[in-house]
Amino acid sequence: MDRAFEFYTEVLGGTEVMRDGDFKGEPVHYTLMADQEIVARERRVDPRTIGVPNLKGGSQRLDVRFVQFDNVVIELLQYRDAAQPMGRGDSWAEPRDHMSPAYPRSMHICFYIRDDVDFDAFIADLEAECARRGMTQVKANRAVAVQSEEERRAAPMNTNTIKIQEGPSNGWSIIYCKGPEGEQLEFIQVLGPVKKTFADAAEGRRMAANRVSRADG
Repeated sequence: MDRAFEFYTEVLGGTEVMRDGDFKGEPVHYTLMADQEIVARERRVDPRTIGVPNLKGGSQRLDVRFVQFDNVVIELLQYRDAAQPMGRGDSWAEPRDHMSPAYPRSMHICFYIRDDVDFDAFIADLEAECARRGMTQVKANRAVAVQSEEERRAAPMNTNTIKIQEGPSNGWSIIYCKGPEGEQLEFIQVLGPVKKTFADAAEGRRMAANRVSRADG
């Protein structure tokens, strides 16, 4: 929790909203885990083996922190053994080794980068700051083939991002990057024709909502 919190606040600049924790008991457990309890029962396995902590009995606890980024809030969760200090220490479950974004049901967090930011320099600065803090998983993919970590680091800065310059997505730039806990992150910059496409769509939705509101009134 501490490492993830440091990344989202001190590296990316989010602001803490609040933190809470030590959640346990049957209402919390079944609100979060009832579906997985059923799966474990159907498979006739110990729920723990499919990643279900024992919140109902209090052997494990749940801690949360909320981080604000303008119009979005990220909630950081940590499940831990009851003996671990609240909001820190080891997570209860082992991390997954593979986090390919192509896996069905995989999720990612996407951050929108302002128009005036040098996108290639942004990822170089992000990687350097995370390396300084020992966040070794924060590594952005390159837009060219690399065969090793050394080649990835040595790739030219202009390969830090893919910049789409034709078709409906003309003006869209993309970075894919792992976060400090291996979570999948995406950073995008939207310029040129595609920016107008999204702006027009947003305006059309606002106009449609206004028409519905007037009709209902």
